[in-house]
Amino acid sequence: MPLDQLLRGVAALWRWLLLATLLVLGAGGTVILSLPRAYVAELVVAPAETTGIAASSLISAAALAPGSLLDTRPGGNYAVYLSALRSPEAAAMLARDTSLLADLATWKAGSPLAPLRRLLGLGRPPDADDAQRWLERNLAVTQSLASVTWTLELAHPRREAALDALARLHAFAEGRVREDLLALTRRRIAALDARLAQERDIYLRTPLFELLAQHQRVALVLSADQAVAARLVSGPNVELHPSLPNRPLLLAMLAVAAPLACLFLGACWVLLRGGARRR
Repeated sequence: MPLDQLLRGVAALWRWLLLATLLVLGAGGTVILSLPRAYVAELVVAPAETTGIAASSLISAAALAPGSLLDTRPGGNYAVYLSALRSPEAAAMLARDTSLLADLATWKAGSPLAPLRRLLGLGRPPDADDAQRWLERNLAVTQSLASVTWTLELAHPRREAALDALARLHAFAEGRVREDLLALTRRRIAALDARLAQERDIYLRTPLFELLAQHQRVALVLSADQAVAARLVSGPNVELHPSLPNRPLLLAMLAVAAPLACLFLGACWVLLRGGARRR
Protein backbone atom coordinates (compact mmCIF):
# COMPACT_ATOMS: atom_id res chain seq x y z
CA MET A 1 0.00 0.00 0.00
CA PRO A 2 1.42 3.45 -0.90
CA LEU A 3 2.32 5.77 1.93
CA ASP A 4 -0.13 8.50 0.94
CA GLN A 5 -2.98 6.01 0.86
CA LEU A 6 -1.94 4.69 4.28
CA LEU A 7 -1.90 8.20 5.73
CA ARG A 8 -5.35 8.97 4.28
CA GLY A 9 -6.71 5.77 5.76
CA VAL A 10 -5.28 6.60 9.20
CA ALA A 11 -6.62 10.16 8.99
CA ALA A 12 -10.08 8.80 8.22
CA LEU A 13 -10.00 6.97 11.55
CA TRP A 14 -9.14 10.05 13.61
CA ARG A 15 -12.32 9.91 15.70
CA TRP A 16 -11.73 6.29 16.67
CA LEU A 17 -8.04 6.94 17.29
CA LEU A 18 -8.84 9.92 19.50
CA LEU A 19 -11.37 7.88 21.47
CA ALA A 20 -8.91 4.99 21.87
CA THR A 21 -6.18 7.40 22.99
CA LEU A 22 -8.44 8.95 25.60
CA LEU A 23 -9.45 5.51 26.86
CA VAL A 24 -5.83 4.36 27.12
CA LEU A 25 -4.82 7.59 28.86
CA GLY A 26 -7.69 7.32 31.30
CA ALA A 27 -7.08 3.64 32.11
CA GLY A 28 -3.32 4.06 32.35
CA GLY A 29 -3.58 7.21 34.45
CA THR A 30 -6.00 5.48 36.83
CA VAL A 31 -3.61 2.56 37.27
CA ILE A 32 -0.62 4.86 37.83
CA LEU A 33 -2.44 7.04 40.36
CA SER A 34 -3.74 3.99 42.24
CA LEU A 35 -0.31 2.38 42.67
CA PRO A 36 0.83 2.38 46.32
CA ARG A 37 3.53 4.92 47.12
CA ALA A 38 6.77 4.15 48.95
CA TYR A 39 9.30 6.21 50.90
CA VAL A 40 12.99 5.85 50.11
CA ALA A 41 15.48 5.77 52.99
CA GLU A 42 19.08 6.52 52.04
CA LEU A 43 22.54 6.41 53.53
CA VAL A 44 26.00 6.90 52.03
CA VAL A 45 28.93 4.71 53.05
CA ALA A 46 32.57 4.42 52.03
CA PRO A 47 34.96 1.49 52.41
CA ALA A 48 36.98 1.72 55.61
CA GLU A 49 39.95 0.40 53.62
CA THR A 50 40.23 3.74 51.79
CA THR A 51 42.14 5.22 54.75
CA GLY A 52 45.57 4.16 55.94
CA ILE A 53 44.42 4.07 59.57
CA ALA A 54 41.39 1.85 58.97
CA ALA A 55 40.97 -1.24 61.08
CA SER A 56 41.84 -3.53 58.18
CA SER A 57 44.99 -1.48 57.53
CA LEU A 58 46.13 -1.40 61.15
CA ILE A 59 45.77 -5.15 61.29
CA SER A 60 48.40 -5.46 58.57
CA ALA A 61 52.06 -5.15 59.55
CA ALA A 62 52.75 -2.89 56.57
CA ALA A 63 49.85 -0.53 57.21
CA LEU A 64 51.80 2.72 56.90
CA ALA A 65 54.00 1.64 54.01
CA PRO A 66 54.26 4.16 51.11
CA GLY A 67 51.59 3.70 48.48
CA SER A 68 49.11 1.86 50.73
CA LEU A 69 47.20 4.85 52.14
CA LEU A 70 44.50 4.86 49.43
CA ASP A 71 42.72 1.92 47.85
CA THR A 72 39.62 2.57 45.74
CA ARG A 73 38.69 -1.07 45.14
CA PRO A 74 35.70 -2.55 47.01
CA GLY A 75 37.50 -5.53 48.48
CA GLY A 76 38.30 -7.12 51.79
CA ASN A 77 35.95 -6.40 54.65
CA TYR A 78 33.87 -4.02 52.55
CA ALA A 79 33.07 -6.75 50.01
CA VAL A 80 31.82 -8.92 52.87
CA TYR A 81 29.76 -5.96 54.12
CA LEU A 82 28.06 -5.51 50.73
CA SER A 83 27.31 -9.22 50.48
CA ALA A 84 25.85 -9.32 53.99
CA LEU A 85 23.31 -6.59 53.16
CA ARG A 86 21.27 -8.96 50.95
CA SER A 87 22.12 -12.21 52.71
CA PRO A 88 19.44 -14.61 54.00
CA GLU A 89 20.62 -13.78 57.51
CA ALA A 90 19.81 -10.10 56.92
CA ALA A 91 16.32 -10.99 55.65
CA ALA A 92 15.80 -13.23 58.69
CA MET A 93 16.90 -10.37 60.95
CA LEU A 94 14.31 -8.05 59.38
CA ALA A 95 11.62 -10.70 59.68
CA ARG A 96 12.50 -11.25 63.35
CA ASP A 97 13.13 -7.70 64.58
CA THR A 98 10.71 -5.66 62.43
CA SER A 99 7.10 -5.92 61.29
CA LEU A 100 8.10 -6.95 57.75
CA LEU A 101 6.17 -10.24 57.72
CA ALA A 102 3.02 -8.53 59.01
CA ASP A 103 3.39 -5.82 56.36
CA LEU A 104 3.82 -8.46 53.65
CA ALA A 105 0.66 -10.21 54.84
CA THR A 106 -1.26 -6.93 54.74
CA TRP A 107 -0.02 -6.13 51.23
CA LYS A 108 -0.96 -9.60 49.98
CA ALA A 109 -4.44 -9.33 51.49
CA GLY A 110 -4.99 -5.99 49.76
CA SER A 111 -3.69 -7.15 46.38
CA PRO A 112 -6.17 -7.48 43.46
CA LEU A 113 -5.01 -11.10 43.09
CA ALA A 114 -5.86 -11.98 46.71
CA PRO A 115 -9.34 -13.44 45.87
CA LEU A 116 -7.80 -15.57 43.13
CA ARG A 117 -5.14 -16.88 45.52
CA ARG A 118 -7.79 -17.79 48.08
CA LEU A 119 -9.90 -19.47 45.40
CA LEU A 120 -6.98 -21.60 44.21
CA GLY A 121 -5.82 -22.37 47.72
CA LEU A 122 -2.49 -20.61 47.23
CA GLY A 123 -2.84 -18.26 50.18
CA ARG A 124 -0.16 -18.81 52.84
CA PRO A 125 1.44 -16.58 55.46
CA PRO A 126 4.67 -14.83 54.43
CA ASP A 127 7.88 -16.58 55.43
CA ALA A 128 11.64 -16.04 55.22
CA ASP A 129 11.68 -16.60 51.46
CA ASP A 130 9.19 -13.77 50.97
CA ALA A 131 11.32 -11.51 53.18
CA GLN A 132 14.40 -12.40 51.12
CA ARG A 133 12.66 -11.59 47.84
CA TRP A 134 11.35 -8.30 49.26
CA LEU A 135 14.85 -7.31 50.38
CA GLU A 136 16.37 -8.10 46.99
CA ARG A 137 13.69 -6.05 45.19
CA ASN A 138 13.68 -2.99 47.43
CA LEU A 139 17.33 -2.56 48.45
CA ALA A 140 19.53 -0.73 45.93
CA VAL A 141 23.31 -0.40 46.28
CA THR A 142 24.76 2.16 43.85
CA GLN A 143 28.41 3.11 43.50
CA SER A 144 29.20 6.77 42.90
CA LEU A 145 31.11 7.58 39.71
CA ALA A 146 32.71 10.70 41.16
CA SER A 147 33.97 9.38 44.52
CA VAL A 148 34.66 6.21 46.45
CA THR A 149 31.22 6.04 48.05
CA TRP A 150 28.21 3.77 47.81
CA THR A 151 24.58 4.83 48.27
CA LEU A 152 22.19 2.42 49.95
CA GLU A 153 18.49 2.99 49.25
CA LEU A 154 15.56 1.07 50.72
CA ALA A 155 11.94 1.60 49.68
CA HIS A 156 9.07 0.98 52.10
CA PRO A 157 5.43 2.21 52.18
CA ARG A 158 5.88 3.49 55.73
CA ARG A 159 8.39 6.26 56.39
CA GLU A 160 9.50 5.19 59.87
CA ALA A 161 9.78 1.55 58.82
CA ALA A 162 12.02 2.45 55.86
CA LEU A 163 14.43 4.38 58.07
CA ASP A 164 14.48 1.70 60.77
CA ALA A 165 15.03 -1.18 58.33
CA LEU A 166 17.91 0.55 56.55
CA ALA A 167 19.64 1.41 59.84
CA ARG A 168 19.24 -2.18 60.99
CA LEU A 169 20.69 -3.53 57.75
CA HIS A 170 23.77 -1.30 58.03
CA ALA A 171 24.31 -2.28 61.66
CA PHE A 172 23.80 -5.97 60.85
CA ALA A 173 26.32 -6.02 58.00
CA GLU A 174 28.91 -4.08 60.00
CA GLY A 175 28.39 -6.30 63.03
CA ARG A 176 28.65 -9.43 60.89
CA VAL A 177 32.11 -8.42 59.65
CA ARG A 178 33.27 -7.48 63.16
CA GLU A 179 31.99 -10.73 64.70
CA ASP A 180 33.67 -12.88 62.04
CA LEU A 181 37.01 -11.13 62.48
CA LEU A 182 36.84 -11.24 66.27
CA ALA A 183 35.88 -14.92 66.30
CA LEU A 184 38.77 -15.78 63.97
CA THR A 185 41.22 -13.73 66.05
CA ARG A 186 40.13 -15.30 69.33
CA ARG A 187 40.45 -18.81 67.94
CA ARG A 188 43.97 -18.07 66.78
CA ILE A 189 44.92 -16.50 70.12
CA ALA A 190 43.64 -19.57 71.96
CA ALA A 191 45.58 -21.87 69.63
CA LEU A 192 48.77 -19.83 70.08
CA ASP A 193 48.38 -19.84 73.87
CA ALA A 194 47.97 -23.61 73.87
CA ARG A 195 51.04 -24.05 71.67
CA LEU A 196 53.17 -21.73 73.81
CA ALA A 197 52.17 -23.68 76.94
CA GLN A 198 53.69 -26.82 75.40
CA GLU A 199 56.65 -25.40 73.45
CA ARG A 200 60.00 -25.33 75.26
CA ASP A 201 62.34 -24.40 72.40
CA ILE A 202 63.24 -20.70 72.73
CA TYR A 203 63.88 -20.36 69.01
CA LEU A 204 60.30 -21.44 68.30
CA ARG A 205 58.74 -19.55 71.18
CA THR A 206 60.05 -16.18 69.95
CA PRO A 207 58.15 -16.18 66.58
CA LEU A 208 55.11 -17.60 68.36
CA PHE A 209 55.15 -14.68 70.80
CA GLU A 210 55.44 -12.25 67.88
CA LEU A 211 52.48 -13.90 66.15
CA LEU A 212 50.49 -13.80 69.39
CA ALA A 213 51.25 -10.10 69.84
CA GLN A 214 50.08 -9.39 66.30
CA HIS A 215 46.74 -11.14 66.91
CA GLN A 216 46.29 -9.37 70.23
CA ARG A 217 46.77 -6.08 68.38
CA VAL A 218 44.11 -7.19 65.88
CA ALA A 219 41.66 -7.91 68.71
CA LEU A 220 42.38 -4.53 70.28
CA VAL A 221 41.80 -2.65 67.01
CA LEU A 222 38.57 -4.52 66.32
CA SER A 223 37.26 -3.78 69.80
CA ALA A 224 38.14 -0.07 69.66
CA ASP A 225 37.17 0.91 66.10
CA GLN A 226 33.51 1.50 65.32
CA ALA A 227 33.87 1.22 61.52
CA VAL A 228 35.54 -2.03 60.53
CA ALA A 229 34.10 -2.46 57.04
CA ALA A 230 32.13 0.68 56.08
CA ARG A 231 32.42 4.29 57.23
CA LEU A 232 29.11 6.14 57.45
CA VAL A 233 29.37 9.26 55.28
CA SER A 234 25.77 10.46 55.41
CA GLY A 235 22.52 9.29 56.93
CA PRO A 236 20.56 7.25 57.40
CA ASN A 237 17.74 9.61 56.44
CA VAL A 238 14.38 9.32 54.72
CA GLU A 239 12.48 11.68 52.47
CA LEU A 240 9.44 13.59 53.75
CA HIS A 241 7.19 12.64 50.84
CA PRO A 242 6.90 9.31 48.99
CA SER A 243 8.67 9.22 45.64
CA LEU A 244 8.11 5.68 44.34
CA PRO A 245 6.70 5.13 41.83
CA ASN A 246 7.62 8.32 40.01
CA ARG A 247 4.12 9.40 38.96
CA PRO A 248 5.06 12.48 36.88
CA LEU A 249 7.54 10.47 34.85
CA LEU A 250 5.12 7.59 34.32
CA LEU A 251 2.32 9.96 33.27
CA ALA A 252 4.65 11.74 30.82
CA MET A 253 5.71 8.41 29.32
CA LEU A 254 2.05 7.37 29.06
CA ALA A 255 1.16 10.66 27.32
CA VAL A 256 3.80 9.90 24.68
CA ALA A 257 3.27 6.16 24.34
CA ALA A 258 -0.55 6.09 24.18
CA PRO A 259 -0.97 8.20 20.98
CA LEU A 260 1.88 6.38 19.27
CA ALA A 261 0.40 3.00 20.15
CA CYS A 262 -3.03 4.02 18.87
CA LEU A 263 -1.55 5.36 15.63
CA PHE A 264 0.35 2.11 15.16
CA LEU A 265 -2.79 0.05 15.69
CA GLY A 266 -4.72 2.32 13.31
CA ALA A 267 -2.05 1.86 10.62
CA CYS A 268 -2.19 -1.91 11.13
CA TRP A 269 -5.98 -1.81 10.76
CA VAL A 270 -5.75 0.16 7.51
CA LEU A 271 -3.17 -2.25 6.11
CA LEU A 272 -5.27 -5.27 7.04
CA ARG A 273 -8.37 -3.74 5.47
CA GLY A 274 -6.46 -2.91 2.30
CA GLY A 275 -5.14 -6.46 2.05
CA ALA A 276 -8.62 -7.93 2.61
CA ARG A 277 -10.11 -5.74 -0.13
CA ARG A 278 -7.46 -6.82 -2.63
CA ARG A 279 -8.16 -10.46 -1.86
